[in-house]
Amino acid sequence: MTSMTSSRARDRPPVDAPGDESFRAVFDREFDYVWTSLRRLGVRDSDREDVAQDVFVRVHRQFPSYDRSRPIRPWLFAFAARCAADWRRQTRHRVEVLGTRGEPASSTSSADAAIATAEDAGLVLRALQSVDIDRREVFILHELDECPMKEIARSLGIPLFTGYSRLRVARKEFAAAVRQLRRARGEP
Repeated sequence: MTSMTSSRARDRPPVDAPGDESFRAVFDREFDYVWTSLRRLGVRDSDREDVAQDVFVRVHRQFPSYDRSRPIRPWLFAFAARCAADWRRQTRHRVEVLGTRGEPASSTSSADAAIATAEDAGLVLRALQSVDIDRREVFILHELDECPMKEIARSLGIPLFTGYSRLRVARKEFAAAVRQLRRARGEP
């Protein structure tokens, strides 16, 4: 497999209809957001490209019904969350082959800084994995993507107070997971 950056740029879903310029613009602008969201939702590196394609195929089908007065990212995240859930159901019994390539190496100039950044990112991803998926979705949208709770509830199709409840519990679970992971690494 080629590097993720070059293959992601090449393997874009086809857009043939003349009226789809808006979809193409959203795809070009938000692909990295969906890619990162899928990673945060636990999709393995080796499967993320396929799942991202599924997300945008579904988005393309529903794009004419998108309410342009709403922010695009929570709407896209809802697709990513559903595709990630489908992926989890399909991969329960699948075994990952060891030794496959992950993310490309960072271009950070300092090796120490690159290692620290990678360790911190890994810690955050592992801590996210410990949060229940329904709460993780709300946590990602609110804490990492800075979406207002009203839009999160609307995009995920949950009551507003359920969203706030999930966020409160997710914050506690995430903080506990970070503390545990740091202790495991020998940090205070």
